[in-house]
Amino acid sequence: MRPIKDTVPLEEAIRLIEEQIKPIERTERVALTGANGRAIAQDLVALADVPPFSRAAMDGYAVMAADTFGAGQYEPKVLRCIEQIFTGQIPTKPVTPGTCTEIATGAPMPEGADAVVMVEETDRTDAGDVRIFSPVYPRQNVGRQGADIAAGQTILRRGDALNPSRIGSLAAVGLKDVEVFAKPRVAVLSTGNEIVEPGQPLGPGQIYDINKFTLSTILAEHGAVPLVHAITADTLEDLSRALDECRDADLVIFSGGSSVGERDLILDVIDRKGEILFHGIAVKPGKPTLFGVINGKPVFGMPGYPTSCLSNAYMLIVPVVRMMARLPMATLKSVRLPLGQRVVSTTGRHQFFTVRIVDGVAMPAFKASGDITSMSQADGYIEIPAQTDIVEKGEMVEVKLF
Repeated sequence: MRPIKDTVPLEEAIRLIEEQIKPIERTERVALTGANGRAIAQDLVALADVPPFSRAAMDGYAVMAADTFGAGQYEPKVLRCIEQIFTGQIPTKPVTPGTCTEIATGAPMPEGADAVVMVEETDRTDAGDVRIFSPVYPRQNVGRQGADIAAGQTILRRGDALNPSRIGSLAAVGLKDVEVFAKPRVAVLSTGNEIVEPGQPLGPGQIYDINKFTLSTILAEHGAVPLVHAITADTLEDLSRALDECRDADLVIFSGGSSVGERDLILDVIDRKGEILFHGIAVKPGKPTLFGVINGKPVFGMPGYPTSCLSNAYMLIVPVVRMMARLPMATLKSVRLPLGQRVVSTTGRHQFFTVRIVDGVAMPAFKASGDITSMSQADGYIEIPAQTDIVEKGEMVEVKLF
């Protein structure tokens, strides 16, 4: 056994990690339909106006505004309708004094017209003339050319994260694809002689691999491409070979083998090939976490226990992959609720304590680091600072929601 002699505070661990993380420089072109959640790789400037023509903003009649001045319910202005324009059609006749054009929302404004009277403020006579019961001012109910986006305007800047509305702005200027920064490639390796792939029969003393699936899911959810490797045996040769096979990855995550047992060999493998920056964080769960660098490539050794692994993935891995993917930091929604049961924490360790919300009360959900239901049956977690020993029942706590 090789006990963890010194642990680093959570804040120090985060600082050491962030110093080694570099945003991805690779770029690729993707269709707009697959661009959501990606960071744009270049400034984008509009080459044309949006909309490309002035258009009606209401169903009604395109008019010269001056022809409607003085119109009222008892003294309407009467105009002769010369044309009917639907969306997608081009007006063929100019509007002149005393005339109007029936127009649909979104249709191009005819020459000479500078306003639209809403159809609700009009009445069509049997002779085909149009009575106007309310005046309009110039440009009323008209969407002018370039009002949304003007030619030469910068639509998005390098590094902006794409979302539905920003993708819509790219479609508005006629783009069908966009240059974005590549997603970080993250190798995920489960280690341990006791780990078995789900679907295979369990032998004596064996358990199914959980961490491969929780880590892959959280990575994909936050902008990375998980590269899932086969389960690796607990030998220096196998672990070293597995690490060599991760040459195409931008980040490597081992789960298991980071603790203090004789077969927890990740520490030795990373130490031989690179540099260990810390081994052990003053947190609960997740104390036996290590972080190192091999030829500039960050490498995590995560605890084998599922709750410890997933908890630290939320705290450490998510910020890392989002930084690499050039995405804004994730923000969790939170609620303040009374704690439903007294919680005794571990002195000197920052604790992430899972809870479920029952009738407006935060009830403890944490069982043990090895129990995945500590997370799967939780709605969120509370943080208990290292210097806090006890959180009393009824005390208001901030629950960060998954």
